[in-house]
Amino acid sequence: MTRVRALVFVLIPFIMMSCKQQKEQNVPQSDVPVLKKVDIDYRMIALKDSIKKVLSGLDSLQKTIVFTVNRVDAQNMVKLDTVIIPANLNEHLYQYLPYPFEVPYLKDIDKIIFFSYPAQAFGAYKNGKLVYTGPTSMGRKADKTPTGLFYTNWKAEKTTSTFNDEWELKWNFNIENDSGVGFHEYAMPGYPASHSCLRLTEKDAKYMYEWADEWELKGTDSVVAKGTPVVVFGSYPFGGPKPWFQLSSNSKALDISPGELQQLVTPFLSDILAAQAKRAEISQ
Repeated sequence: MTRVRALVFVLIPFIMMSCKQQKEQNVPQSDVPVLKKVDIDYRMIALKDSIKKVLSGLDSLQKTIVFTVNRVDAQNMVKLDTVIIPANLNEHLYQYLPYPFEVPYLKDIDKIIFFSYPAQAFGAYKNGKLVYTGPTSMGRKADKTPTGLFYTNWKAEKTTSTFNDEWELKWNFNIENDSGVGFHEYAMPGYPASHSCLRLTEKDAKYMYEWADEWELKGTDSVVAKGTPVVVFGSYPFGGPKPWFQLSSNSKALDISPGELQQLVTPFLSDILAAQAKRAEISQ
């Protein structure tokens, strides 16, 4: 958690590609096509030696899928006793995450970001189309991430946590200025471990840093236009099995439907559209 101010940049929408295409071109493109979700089976592996053996036979993209499914980074993967492995590791990365590719209800919202506590995953939408998604590590039991509607405020490529000045936060984008909550790059251990913030992988943090909009200020402290809306929702079963372990018995256990996102946004829609209109007015 931290407090700082900085500047905003540009939107680079993402096109969904096959794994082969992803190898050839890793740069997000415009005109995002809608893909259909595919059924993927999962299995549990419960021994560290077995985990290492599975990883040794995978290429870099397949390893990324395994890390993503387990909400973990490469450094922390080897520390886990139990992981879940997709039977099919040749689909696009987004197929392994719970967000729907299109939500018609969001078509009038320029940009919006969702963070799911139970799924420990985020999704970014532009006019109802999913443009980016990935894993996250949210607030631990003692320091839960607040839920509800927020907006991206200021950002900083590198700053220091207000919780502990020895913690360096990279690609930090604040969403709650008073308490210093934001999303940023940090270690992904495979469970909610942060002190209220929303941790991302380095690649995801860099993308979201550029994609989301900063607030517009008059002077030093008067907000004249809000940034990108962020909806944090759900609860995590602290003390219980990791929710993604359910995928071994039900491959759709974590799926988030367009209807669920519609229900989440409906109470906030007038606020979001008003803030969006104000921002458009300011930018003219």
